[in-house]
Amino acid sequence: MTKIRIAVQKSGRLNEDSLQILKDCGISIDNGKDQLKATAANFPLEVFYLRNGDIPQYLRDGVVDIAIIGDNVLVEKGKDIAVAEKLNFSKCRVSLAVPKGAKYNSVKDFEGKKIATSYPNTVNEYLKSRGVTADLHLINGSVEIAPNIGLAYGICDIVSSGSTLFKNNLKEVEVILKSEAVLAVSPKISDERREILKKIQFRIQSVLQARQNKYILLNAPNDKLEEIISILPGMRSPTVLPLAEEGWSSVHSVIKRDTFWEVIDALKQAGAEGILVCPIEKMVM
Repeated sequence: MTKIRIAVQKSGRLNEDSLQILKDCGISIDNGKDQLKATAANFPLEVFYLRNGDIPQYLRDGVVDIAIIGDNVLVEKGKDIAVAEKLNFSKCRVSLAVPKGAKYNSVKDFEGKKIATSYPNTVNEYLKSRGVTADLHLINGSVEIAPNIGLAYGICDIVSSGSTLFKNNLKEVEVILKSEAVLAVSPKISDERREILKKIQFRIQSVLQARQNKYILLNAPNDKLEEIISILPGMRSPTVLPLAEEGWSSVHSVIKRDTFWEVIDALKQAGAEGILVCPIEKMVM
C-alpha cells in the first residue's frame, strides 16, 4: 500500500503539537523515544523525525511528501515550497532585539551594526526593503547571548512569550514576520499521495474548526427566544427544543472560542439560564 511520508520536528514544542494534531485526526503513531521514523497503525502514513532546518530540503528533494513546519522556516529556506494548510498553533514571531539599555529609534539604528541571527535571508530581505545595510553574524543556537559577549549589537530570532529575551537583558524592537505551524507540500508529491493528502487535510480542517468553537446549551423563556437566538448564529441556526416546563425551551448552538465570554454575558442579560458549555471534538462542515 502506498503511504504518504510526513516530516515533523525531531524534538521540542512543535514536535509535540504536530503529533497531537495527528492524534486528534485519529491517526495512531508509535512515536517511541529516539525513533527517526515511525509508521501509523491505522492510516497510510509514515512519520520522519527531522531537524527543523533540514525539512525544506527534504521536501524539495521529494524524500518526504508533506511536513508540519514553522512558516518562519519556509520564509528563510523554502519560499518555493507550497503551503496546503495553516494550522493555527506554535505561533511565534521573528524579531529584532537589542540590549535593554540601548536607545532605539528605528530600524535605521542597525545601519553598519552587527546582528547575530539564525535567519540571514529573512533579516537581509527585511533590512534591504528599508534601505539598511548591516553585518550579519550567523549563529545556530543561543543567539541571545551575542550582545552580552560583545559579538553583536543586536539579534534576530524567534520570539514566543519574550521570556528568553527578558532573561538575557534584551528588548524586542522590530517584528519582521509573524509565524505559525503550516502543512507544507513537496513539489514532487505523486498524484496517488496527493489523494491521501486530501484525506489528511479534511481531518485537520475538522479538528481546527472544533478547536475554534464550543458547543453551548441553555434554557430560555419563550418570550425571550427571539432575542437569545439573535445572539447565537450557530452553524446554520440554533436548535430549539421545548422543555417539559411550559413556557421554556432548550437552545443548542455553537459559539466562537475567541468571543466566548462576550456572548455568555449577552445571553445572561437576555434572560438565558442553565448555560452549559462543552468542548467539540470534531466539526465536519
